[in-house]
Amino acid sequence: MTAVPLTWLYVPGDRPEVVTKALASGADVVVVDLEDAVDPDRKEYARAATAERLTDPQPVPVHVRINALDGPLASRDLRALEGLPGLSGLRLPKVTTPQQVVRVATRTTVSTATGAGLPLHALLETALGIEHAFAIATAHPALHGIALGEADLRADLGVRGDAGLDWCRSRVVVAARAAGLAPPPQSVHPDTRDLDTLAVSCAHGRALGFLGRAAIHPRQLPVIERAYLPTPEEIEDAEQIVKAAATDEGAQALPDGRFIDAAVVATARRTLSLADRDRP
Repeated sequence: MTAVPLTWLYVPGDRPEVVTKALASGADVVVVDLEDAVDPDRKEYARAATAERLTDPQPVPVHVRINALDGPLASRDLRALEGLPGLSGLRLPKVTTPQQVVRVATRTTVSTATGAGLPLHALLETALGIEHAFAIATAHPALHGIALGEADLRADLGVRGDAGLDWCRSRVVVAARAAGLAPPPQSVHPDTRDLDTLAVSCAHGRALGFLGRAAIHPRQLPVIERAYLPTPEEIEDAEQIVKAAATDEGAQALPDGRFIDAAVVATARRTLSLADRDRP
C-alpha cells in the first residue's frame, strides 16, 4: 500500500466480479460496501461473498463498510468478517456517538502483544455526528480516521447548495487534526461522468484540508489523484524552502521576499512527503 492513500474506491459487496475489477483498478484502498449499495434482499449474499473473498490476503488494502450500527445486520457483518486475513479495516456508517465506536472496537480487538485492533473509520452522516466529531475521533485507539457521508448529511440538514456543507467539512477536518488522525478524505462525487466538476470539487476539498477522496467508479481515480498530488511548481517551491531551512533553521526571508518559519517548513516537508508517496 502507498504511504498515503488518496483514492478509496467503493464497490457493492453483492457484485464479486466488480470487486475483482476494483482490486486491479489502481485504487489505494478498495471499500466493499455492505450497506447503501446493496438491496435488502441481497444483504446475506453480499456478506457471504465478501467473507469468502477475504479469506485470503488481497493485492491492495480492502475495507468493508458494514451495515448501520443500530440495526441487526451490523452484528452479523462483524461475525462473518472476524479474523479474515484479507480485511484491512472497517468503515462504520452513520456514527453519531463515541460509544458506537467503542462497542465495535471492543468486539474487533485482536489478541496481540500490542493489543492492537482492526483499524476503524467512522463516517459522520448526520447533524448529531458532526456535533460529536471530536468525541468520535478520540473514542478509541482503534479509530484511524473520520470522514463525511455527504449524501445522507445533505438530506439530514436539508442543504441544497454545495456550499452549505462547507462548515461541516471544516469541522471534520479540524476534529481529525485535533485528534491526531490523518486528514479525512472527501466524500464521493455522485456524477461518474462529469470529471471536470469532480476536479473542481477536489481542488476545493484540498483547499479545505482534505486529503484524497472516495470514488464510486474507476474513471474518477486519476482525477482525484492529480488533484491531490503536488504540482511540479509546488514541489519546486517546497524543495527551495527545505533547502533554505537546512542552512538556517530560524525564521528568514527567501530571495524572492517571502518569509518562512518553522510552520512553513513543516508544510513544505509534508508536500515533499506526499510527492514521494509512490517512489521506492
